[in-house]
Amino acid sequence: RVLSLELNKDRDVERIHGSGINTLDIEPVEGRYMLSGGSDGVIVLYDLENLSRKPSYTCKALCSVGRSHPDVHRFSVETVQWYPHDTGMFTSSSFDKTLKIWDTNTLQPADIFHFEGTVYSHHMSPVATKHCLIAVGTKSPKVQLCDLKSGSCSHILQGHRQEVLAVSWSPRHEYVLATASADSRVKLWDVRRASGCLTTLDQHNGEKSKASSEAANTAHNGRVNGLRYTNDGLHLLTIGTDDRMRLWNSSTGENTLVNYGKVCNESRKGLKFTVSCGCNPEFAFVPYGSAIAVYTVFTGELITMLRGHYSTVNCCVFQPNFQELYSGSKDCNILAWIPALREPVPDDVSEKSLPQQHLNPAYEDAWSSSDDEG
Repeated sequence: RVLSLELNKDRDVERIHGSGINTLDIEPVEGRYMLSGGSDGVIVLYDLENLSRKPSYTCKALCSVGRSHPDVHRFSVETVQWYPHDTGMFTSSSFDKTLKIWDTNTLQPADIFHFEGTVYSHHMSPVATKHCLIAVGTKSPKVQLCDLKSGSCSHILQGHRQEVLAVSWSPRHEYVLATASADSRVKLWDVRRASGCLTTLDQHNGEKSKASSEAANTAHNGRVNGLRYTNDGLHLLTIGTDDRMRLWNSSTGENTLVNYGKVCNESRKGLKFTVSCGCNPEFAFVPYGSAIAVYTVFTGELITMLRGHYSTVNCCVFQPNFQELYSGSKDCNILAWIPALREPVPDDVSEKSLPQQHLNPAYEDAWSSSDDEG
């Protein structure tokens, strides 16, 4: 289904934003409600379900925190995220130096955290049961951890030298956090440890034992502004302004050296890319100018470019239940990319006689039957 994604002519997402869309998130409970955050500070909540049951429909905006709302963000919303365990709460962070915790039903902030600098990124762990920490990346090199339970910024992780552009909790280990910075470094932390930092990823896979050279380890030759774990948490994808994407073994910190070619990245802030869920092989969906590049994660192959936006794509989010993709752009549009239904083969044509070269290699069956082997 992922290999046949195309812009869906029959599904629209209601256009509410009057400026660019920076961030999207679909709640993991039902996969039905989507949040978007825009450059004007506005947040919109959509229902993706087709309630009309007609083939052509528009995903309706259920509500929004608009410009006239007393608690609207004053500047660009950079990250929105649903509370991982139910839809009663969501979070948003902004260039207005705040992180807001919202009650979905009243659309009122239950809590507001203030920072000294612009907030680029925040993330709540999808798997944590023993902590309620929100990791926050700001203009400061210090990574902040805000505790939802106490309402305070409980502690700080020190080690980066420049602003922190992306943060992501491991979906496998609830205390492990990855952070990416403008200092070209990606760090993995165990937030229970006093020193915090587990490792600094090194693109050259140098000697991990030499503590003195730890400082020299860089993940990219530019700002690292995108970070995403694979769904099993065993690997980590990073993107830098050196136009490279890298895949790391998240337990050893090793650069797997998968070559994705040139991955154009001119974003001055965090780049919101995503990884497919529930399909094998796994795919990465990466904003690439006004298109979205689709790569196979483990081979580095560029499968296709999804074109349809009129301006820079800022973010995309995957809907695992139906293997769909939604993307948000500077053109103020959210587009839905839906798997095309494949034409059924007429009964009188046997599979064997069809021309084989049209088959995408990723569709091909890798199993060999025992008959062939004699």
